[in-house]
Amino acid sequence: MDPHLLRTFTVVARLGSFSAAAQELGYTQSAVSQQVAALEADLGVPLLGRRPVAPTEAGARLLDHAGVLLTRLAAARADVVRVARTPVVRLVVGAGGCAFGPRAARALAQVRGAMPRVEVAVRGIERAAAVPAVVAGDVDAALVDGAVAPTDPLRLAQAEGLAVELVGEEPLAVMLPPGHPLAGRDALRLADLTDALWLDAPGAAVPLADLRAALPAAYPVGVPYAGGDARVLHELVAAGHGLAVLPRSAAGPRAVPLSAPHLVHRVELVRGAAAGPAAEAFAAELAAPR
Repeated sequence: MDPHLLRTFTVVARLGSFSAAAQELGYTQSAVSQQVAALEADLGVPLLGRRPVAPTEAGARLLDHAGVLLTRLAAARADVVRVARTPVVRLVVGAGGCAFGPRAARALAQVRGAMPRVEVAVRGIERAAAVPAVVAGDVDAALVDGAVAPTDPLRLAQAEGLAVELVGEEPLAVMLPPGHPLAGRDALRLADLTDALWLDAPGAAVPLADLRAALPAAYPVGVPYAGGDARVLHELVAAGHGLAVLPRSAAGPRAVPLSAPHLVHRVELVRGAAAGPAAEAFAAELAAPR
C-alpha cells in the first residue's frame, strides 16, 4: 500500500468529507477521490461509502492498522534523517600500564550514552609510545601513568602543544608472595626492598625506572614480563618470581602500602588540541567530580 494513499484515506475517514480532506491536505477534491479509488483498486475492496462518506467494514479494519503503520513510517523517516544528519564520531583511547581504571571506563560509558553515533575503541599502548601515538593521530587521546611525588606531573617527552590533564592520583602498594617475611606489615619502605627480586613489567606495574628515579638502587630482576595482563602479573608474584608495585586499587587485598618514599600513582590524559568532540567529552567526564 502506498503510504500517501493510506494517509489520504485516513483523513477522509476522519473528516467524513472528500472536500474537507482536500482542504486539509492541500489537494483538489478530484485528486483526493482518485487517491482513495487507487487504494481501493490496490486492495480490491471498497473502503469508503460515498453517501454518507463513512468507512465500510473493510475500511474500518484498515483504519485499525493505519495509525500504527503511519506512525512507524514517520518514525522510520525521522530515524533515517537523524542518522544522515548526525555524522559518526570516532574516539580511540590509548592506555598503557595501569592507566585505564574504573574512572576511565565510566567516562567512556557516559560519552557513549551522550553521543549515540560515537564509535569507541580502547587500544593497549606502551607508555613511551602514548604521546607519539597522539601526535601521529593513531589515537585521539591517551591515558599515561607513572609513580611520582604527590602533585608532580609525569615526565612526558614530546608533549609540547598537546593538552595534558590530571585524571587522578592514588597511593601505591607492594605485591608480595604469600608467606613473604614482610607480608604482615602495615606499610613498607622501598629502601627495605631494593635488594629483593623484582618483576620487570612496565606494561602491567609501576616501571622499575620510576622506582629507580625515586630511590636509586639495583632492583635486581627475577623475571621480565613484557605483557599487560594483570592476572599474569599476580600469578608471577604469587609464585615468587619477583615483587611489583601497583596502584592500591589494583594491587589486591594482600598488598602492603608503600610508605616511603612518598610516591603516588598518577594518571594523566594526553590529547591533541583538535582531537574532536568525543575526546573533549571524554576529558570532561574524567574531570567531573565523582
